[in-house]
Amino acid sequence: MNILGFFCPNFLSVVNPCFSSLTPNEQAPTAPPAAGELIVRAVTQTDLISLAELLAESFHSQMGIWRWAYPLLRLGIYEDLRSRLRSLSPNYIFLVAVALIYTPAGCQEYLVGTVEMGLRSIAFTQRRSSQCLYISNLAVRRSYRRCGVAQKLLLTCDQTAMEWGYQDIYLHVLENNHQARQLYLKTGYQLYEMDNSWSSYLLRQPKRMLLHKHFAVTTG
Repeated sequence: MNILGFFCPNFLSVVNPCFSSLTPNEQAPTAPPAAGELIVRAVTQTDLISLAELLAESFHSQMGIWRWAYPLLRLGIYEDLRSRLRSLSPNYIFLVAVALIYTPAGCQEYLVGTVEMGLRSIAFTQRRSSQCLYISNLAVRRSYRRCGVAQKLLLTCDQTAMEWGYQDIYLHVLENNHQARQLYLKTGYQLYEMDNSWSSYLLRQPKRMLLHKHFAVTTG
């Protein structure tokens, strides 16, 4: 699943985890974070430049003709982030994962991942559409893959959902995105239904899979 084009109003509505390379203007840590050096927090205004770069690299190609459009795509993402940060709604979280890098000058934060979760109307095949908690825009830097960043972001979403009183979370992933599917299955998601829309057949695109995670009610 891709972020839609720059000229589409909702081009940040991504529902599939991808992984990006390093932001050119940032100095990359020499190694993934050690235990206790990775934190998850809410996004802030100061994160937006790095975050726009991360999302652009995750969901847009820089090859061929797309290389010329890439600066506009990144700028569009940045402006959309700024707008949404000013109008956060209830039951919506926008998180970043940051590695704490210790240098002689002090502790610095290095943005390595992000995820969003909020209420969204989902069209189900077997039942009526309804407002559900929905995961989107999960992205992790290439150098921080397989370091537990995505799992920690998803765990924070789980904890937040339970604090809000919800028992279910949904997300979409492309059928051919095996790395993402493995991640979600590992963190407790199961297949809810396949997307059999006409575009999958006519355009020969991979099908979307709607995954679902349910939290059991615990009684004290």
